Amino acid sequence: MAFPRQGDVEIPLLRALIDRGGSAKPRDVYPAVAAHFPDLSPQEQEITLESSPSTRKWCNLVQWVRQHLVDAGEIDGATRGVWKITDAGRARLKALEKPGASLPTPGHVSADVSLRDLANRSRDEAKRRVLSELKGLTPTGFEHFCMTLLEALGYRSVSVTRRSGDGGIDGHGDFRQGAVSIKSAFQAKRWTDAPVGRPEIDKLRGAIQGDYDHGVFITTSRFTRDAEQASYKKGAITILLLDGQAIAEMMTDRGIGVLKQPVYLYEIDSEFFDFEGPEE
Repeated sequence: MAFPRQGDVEIPLLRALIDRGGSAKPRDVYPAVAAHFPDLSPQEQEITLESSPSTRKWCNLVQWVRQHLVDAGEIDGATRGVWKITDAGRARLKALEKPGASLPTPGHVSADVSLRDLANRSRDEAKRRVLSELKGLTPTGFEHFCMTLLEALGYRSVSVTRRSGDGGIDGHGDFRQGAVSIKSAFQAKRWTDAPVGRPEIDKLRGAIQGDYDHGVFITTSRFTRDAEQASYKKGAITILLLDGQAIAEMMTDRGIGVLKQPVYLYEIDSEFFDFEGPEE
């Protein structure tokens, strides 16, 4: 899903503190706030900032919301390592209990969009555009796209097969892992909505058995749970699955077919200011 806007996180953050007796450590707050956004997957919560690989994007967003609420007087920022709701924060939540009450905000409208929100929105829009462009390719065009994508991921000598009756293999190449070269074959399915099921995975594995060490299944659609489970079988060739969302995410993050313009956001390294040391 698209990351929530900062304004949308304020109330869930205050409620998370109330649910924990009014105060909590940040590490306990992050998942509690995420629970208010069921479409935000655990994988998305682990995405890190490109500018700071050790900082999770979700935690960073919640930290900025917390700082805004500290400035607004709704969270007490006096104690390091503890987030505590204030009387003003409690009053804001209390006001929401009144019938027909709108969301009161601390001096601003919660729908306001920050620069960070705009950056997230631009990234999400780029991913949607990528997927739309891929679904508009011809089957042959999509096969050649897959070849280019695998080359960008480090595969060598990638080519699209011209053989008829190839059993579903659309191309092949070599992937080097250290000093080892792994022969890999790929299948490309430019599907719009129908998910790829387990039979397709089994079919690819059967087609490459004995000739290749690894397989890649690339689709603009998605995979069923059975297909995901079948991709890794003990004693059998592993099939790497790349669905539309994974492809769009990868292309956006790595700048494959996506131009990234620099926009500077100034982040605070909260760990830098931890001069007190561990609690005794």
